[in-house]
Amino acid sequence: MADEIQALTSNKTWIITTLPPGNDIQIINKTKQILHQHFHLKDLGPLKYFLGIEVARNTTSININQRKYTPDLLSSAGLLACKPAKTPMARDTRLSATKGITMTDPTKFRRLVGQLIYLLNTRPDIAYAVQQLSQHMQTPTDIHYEAALRVLRYRKNTPAQGIFFSSKQHLQIKAFSDSDWATCPDTRRSITGYCIYLGQSLVSWKSKKQPTVSRSSTEAEYRSMATTVCEIQWITNLLQELKIPLHTPANLYCDNASSRHIASNSSFHERTKDIDLDCHLVREKLQERLFHLLPVTSLQQLADVFTKPLDTTPFLDNLSKLGLHSIYS
Repeated sequence: MADEIQALTSNKTWIITTLPPGNDIQIINKTKQILHQHFHLKDLGPLKYFLGIEVARNTTSININQRKYTPDLLSSAGLLACKPAKTPMARDTRLSATKGITMTDPTKFRRLVGQLIYLLNTRPDIAYAVQQLSQHMQTPTDIHYEAALRVLRYRKNTPAQGIFFSSKQHLQIKAFSDSDWATCPDTRRSITGYCIYLGQSLVSWKSKKQPTVSRSSTEAEYRSMATTVCEIQWITNLLQELKIPLHTPANLYCDNASSRHIASNSSFHERTKDIDLDCHLVREKLQERLFHLLPVTSLQQLADVFTKPLDTTPFLDNLSKLGLHSIYS
């Protein structure tokens, strides 16, 4: 190991590709010593706080949160004394570019949305709301700004919540894929949402408007499924590069029966030609046993929170299953 690192540093090739998994303290310390001979290093110890992200750990788990970042946002927006909100977006909210009074100075809206985007590193529960706000950066209105302030008021309600990673779990990928058909009032495009777990820990999520208009809810669900499959493939490849074996295929849960049928059917129907590429991708990975495609009820679809605004009760129910925990608890 030492000879390999010294050879790399002497050749000015600074990418180390032969390191074993980093659980051996002696090898880690030896690596630091060798690197310090060639580069000026300062060992800050275990990661605790970096760029607004706080890391709390013990022998069985790691929690990352941005509790110190939230008061700064509330103070800059003048919301330190505001009433907290229970959800980041009201159930009947549908943001449109044609509603509301255009802001004369959109800078504060853009700055606020940029700060909320950074919060997404540890708060997947605001992903849908931030995605919706990001669609109106060019010409924001007073309605958009009020919606952004509501996300801050929700953040005040749960300042110390963050992502919880447990070290004691079975390493299997579980993914939930969902979509909301034609939800955008301006373009009639659908929303893709997914969340992916490694064991019981949430490791990847997305809420994004689809690039094209879907002519049916099945097509929208299938496009969302194809996006999720690509992410599963990427995570699988990453784990293989890290020499972490996965003994069982991933489980992909979808609540749309028609989409599952298209993925499992070996023949193409004339009405699925417009999603031909997605059909080939999902079906190919399914046949390669990259994942198992399984049904799930709409009530148990965890990706719902990434595709639409929910009422308080279902939102809190989904929130409890996302793996978010307060550092105080």
